[in-house]
Amino acid sequence: MGNHVIILAAGQGSRMASDTAKVLHEVAGFPLIAHALRAAEALAPERVIVVTGHEAAAVEAAVAEHAPEATCVRQTEQLGTGHAVLQAEGALAGAEGQAFVLYGDTPFIRAETLEAMAEAPADFAVLGFEGDPAARYGRLVTSGDVLERIVEWKDADETTRAGTLMNSGVLRGDVQAMLQLLREVGNDNAAGEYYLTDLPALAASRGLTTHVVRCDEAETLGINTRAELARAEAAFQARARAEALETGVTLVAPDTVHFALDTHIGRDALIEQHVVFGPGVTVESGARIRAFSHLEGAHVSRGATVGPYARLRPGAELSEDVHVGNFVEVKNALIAEGAKVNHLSYIGDADIGERTNIGAGTITCNYDGVFKHRTVVGARAFIGSNTMLVAPVNVGDEAVTGSGSVITADVAAGDLALGRARQVAKPGLGRKMMERLRALKAKG
Repeated sequence: MGNHVIILAAGQGSRMASDTAKVLHEVAGFPLIAHALRAAEALAPERVIVVTGHEAAAVEAAVAEHAPEATCVRQTEQLGTGHAVLQAEGALAGAEGQAFVLYGDTPFIRAETLEAMAEAPADFAVLGFEGDPAARYGRLVTSGDVLERIVEWKDADETTRAGTLMNSGVLRGDVQAMLQLLREVGNDNAAGEYYLTDLPALAASRGLTTHVVRCDEAETLGINTRAELARAEAAFQARARAEALETGVTLVAPDTVHFALDTHIGRDALIEQHVVFGPGVTVESGARIRAFSHLEGAHVSRGATVGPYARLRPGAELSEDVHVGNFVEVKNALIAEGAKVNHLSYIGDADIGERTNIGAGTITCNYDGVFKHRTVVGARAFIGSNTMLVAPVNVGDEAVTGSGSVITADVAAGDLALGRARQVAKPGLGRKMMERLRALKAKG
């Protein structure tokens, strides 16, 4: 018997004032649904079922991208959380073990909290937190750690609303018992919906045990508005910065560095001011990312330096001791150990050999309007400033290109390639031309 996870992601999220499904809005470079899927990984689940509804096709595409092993089921009518969980019944046919109910718009549940729920000594466990009595959350009515019932805010009397133990919505119980009890849930309540929150009281009435697991309110942060989305982003960034500092990363100005959900930075790396990490970045120990750089889908090896004002795009692979400098863009390119691309260059769809120097203003011309083509430059080559490398093209080891060259054919190892028009001088013509232009300007 194993764990199974049901993630509810069918809601419209009307308070977001958006045509985009709520769970597709992003925190830390990833949609909220990806955060929920990542949280589910802590349980090593046998099955992950995502219940979709509003903008179902788009949500299902995101699920397929971030968790291709997950199964999506649709809730065509939004009749409440209990009804939503029942939509997973077919996908859970024959399942044994524990089912966890998570939410696609609650991105910060910690692995330790889910593990505590899994180990709770009861048939059913509900996650609660201490909150402001004015908050419009459902209330957990308990006797010690035993949960007696959950009362939704709309259905609560003043005495119940005065309680401070709030319902997060996260729940765990035997998968088949959960489905059986949910079939018995009615909709005789203020909202006319089938509440998942009715389940603990039903369980208790059948002689099953229920338990409350407590967590910090910050873990249960749900996102329903743009303001809450912004607060969630700020909360994630504060946590990511603190974790980076604790693990030995130097952040020169922590509040100016922005991380993605999956950013990995090694010990003794140094990150300067105003650096942005998009998804898919790994920076190894001892690397330095200089100010105002933007990295996405890139790997930076030990001892490499990036920036300032550099952009690494997906597929950028920087080997040890590489230097990528100011206003350089690298995309889908391998830059080998010790190579330098220091100024004002674009290196895309390319392989740059070890110890090669790429001069300022060099461009790999990789796109012909239909297809992308690759540029290969060997080891210890010297590419002169303002060289256009028109792909597909190969430049051999220790070859040299003259500044201002347009290289359209392969260059053999050790050769010097020049591809520019012959300079012609016209005596005195420069002065005469400028005098004529100034005269025309004076006439107005």
